[in-house]
Amino acid sequence: MTVLAILQARMSSSRLPGKVLAPLAGAPMILRQIERIRRAAQIDRLVVATSTDGSDDALANVLAVAGVDLFRGPLDDVLARFVGALDAFGPTDHVVRLTADCPLADPEVIDAVIERVACSDADYGSSTPPRRTFPKGLDAEAMTATALRDAAARASTPEEREHVTWALHRRADLYRQVFVSQAADEGDVRWTVDYPHDYAFVSAVYEALYPARPDFTSDDIRRFVRSRPDLSSLGGERRV
Repeated sequence: MTVLAILQARMSSSRLPGKVLAPLAGAPMILRQIERIRRAAQIDRLVVATSTDGSDDALANVLAVAGVDLFRGPLDDVLARFVGALDAFGPTDHVVRLTADCPLADPEVIDAVIERVACSDADYGSSTPPRRTFPKGLDAEAMTATALRDAAARASTPEEREHVTWALHRRADLYRQVFVSQAADEGDVRWTVDYPHDYAFVSAVYEALYPARPDFTSDDIRRFVRSRPDLSSLGGERRV
C-alpha cells in the first residue's frame, strides 16, 4: 500500500491572511506542520497543493527553498488541485487530505485514519465523524485514489470543487465510509488557526514545548494547557 499526503494551503485566507507563513518557533507555520505530518509512519510522500495565483508565489518560494514537493493549480477549484497533485506525484493507492491551518497535527491520529480505511477496505475515512471527538485541528481524511478520482468525475457543484471530499463523506450510498473517534469528548476544543487568538494560542504552545521536544505530542499539549489557566479558554474558546 502506498499513501500520498496532500496538504492544501493558500496565502489568501479571509480571516487571517498569510497565516501559513506566520512564524512558529523560528520557522513558517506550514513548515512546522510538515515536520509533524512527516512523523506519520503510514505516509510515503507529502506534497503541498497551492494555487497558481500570484498571492501564493511567496508560499511556493518558501516550500521550494525547504525542498518540499509542490503542486500548483486553480485557486478556487481545490478538487482540481488534488487531482493534479495525484497525477503529478502518483500513482498511489491512498490519498490523505490535510489542511494547512492545523500546525498541531497529530501523526498518530493521521496513521489511525489511514489504517482504518485500509483495514476496512473502505473508500473514505476521517477523524471527524458526524460527532467529532478529537480537537479541531487534528482533522485528517484518507481515501482511495480511485474514490477521489470518482468523486472528481462526478463533481458538479461549487461545494464539491471547493471542499474536495464533499461527496465522499456525504454519499454513503456511493462510498464506503469509516471514522476514527476517541473516548474523550474534545469535539469543541480548538487547536486550529483561523483567527489571531488561535495563532496566539498555538504560538504559546510552540514557545513552551518545541525547544525541549520538537516532537511534542497531543498529550503534551493537554498537560501544558492545563498548567496555564490563561490559555485554557483563550479567545473565548475551549483549548483543553
